[in-house]
Amino acid sequence: MEPVTEERTAEPLTEYVHRVTRRLRAFDRRHPLLWDAHFTGFWVTAALIDYYGGGWRTLAHDLDVPDALLLTLSLGLSVPLLWRRSHPRAALLLMAPAAFVNAWSGAALQAALLQLVLVYHIALRLPLRTLWWVAPLLTAPVFVTVARYGEGTWHQQVGSQLTSIAVAALIGITVRTRRSHTEALEDRARRLEIERDQQAQLAAAAERARIAREMHDIIGHNLSVITGLADGGRYAAAKSPERAAQALDAIGTTSRQALGELRRLLDVLREEEKEKAELAPQPTLADLDHLVSGVRNAGLPVRTTVHGRASLPPGRQLTVYRVVQEALTNTLKHAGPEATSEIVLEYGENGAATVTITDTGRGGPALTASDGRGLPGMRERTALYGGTLEAGPRPHPDRGWRVHLHLPEETPQ
Repeated sequence: MEPVTEERTAEPLTEYVHRVTRRLRAFDRRHPLLWDAHFTGFWVTAALIDYYGGGWRTLAHDLDVPDALLLTLSLGLSVPLLWRRSHPRAALLLMAPAAFVNAWSGAALQAALLQLVLVYHIALRLPLRTLWWVAPLLTAPVFVTVARYGEGTWHQQVGSQLTSIAVAALIGITVRTRRSHTEALEDRARRLEIERDQQAQLAAAAERARIAREMHDIIGHNLSVITGLADGGRYAAAKSPERAAQALDAIGTTSRQALGELRRLLDVLREEEKEKAELAPQPTLADLDHLVSGVRNAGLPVRTTVHGRASLPPGRQLTVYRVVQEALTNTLKHAGPEATSEIVLEYGENGAATVTITDTGRGGPALTASDGRGLPGMRERTALYGGTLEAGPRPHPDRGWRVHLHLPEETPQ
């Protein structure tokens, strides 16, 4: 008994969070400026509150910085965030002069920390080699502060700044790696879906080709039999009405049989009936007698010789049946009114079989020019089992056509 595996489902809260996140990201992709404006407006407001509320005085090195300069620095360190996603490198360069003036003047505005947001976006969106000049650019104001006001030690101030830069960059790299991994998984899923659809299309094309071969065999054979019976009935109508009636009965039986087989094959093209159609039985060697009887009734004398005991798998039986059917159909079409046919079946062990169908009709160019899908179809069926198929005129002085099929023994698995 196979183990039952349960599909793992997300928790309701997790699924809800994912759903809301997807909606927010979709909205952001459609309206990126709206989110950028809100994000920037929040930090501009925070910087202005720090300026107007006097909070900057708690950390400032010089409390006599002009108000106009403080306002300019607050806006210069926050407004460039509007371009943090589209042009993070340019936004950082816009902040750099304000950061240097902030350090030199001793205002020490906390808005200078917003540069780390741009470090995050640079690590997220630009080549990582860009970080090599970002670190010195953000560290330089620290040297200015230490050199001008002498508060703290060099290694403490610079180390703290470098640590902040490294953390922001690592967060950006982590998010970038996760996005790349997610995109790779999504791309792989898309490729697998495309491959699955292509496989389905290939399978459908192969199925249609099989149906085309089956239809060719069924229609060609049964119409040839019906034509022969109709011709025979027309000649017999004047002299022997009973024979004409028998011919009409045979035509009706053959027509119904052909119609039934065509319906079964056409059902395969309907998706809702496909499983049912696949279960319909295919012809086997047991149906050869019925096939030969129909050909005889159409006016072609057929002699059958069997050597050995038939023990072929269903697929090989269908191949033998279709090859015999195609050969007899071509004989009915092209051999002429006085032709006869002979079938020799030799069965070996492990699925081996040899079938030879000969006739005494005209054969030759007529069959070669009008065989349609017949010979290619027979060769395709034969190739499935590693067999050989020979078809051509009989050697001189014999007249007629010869079809020789050989299926080797099955290879042990």
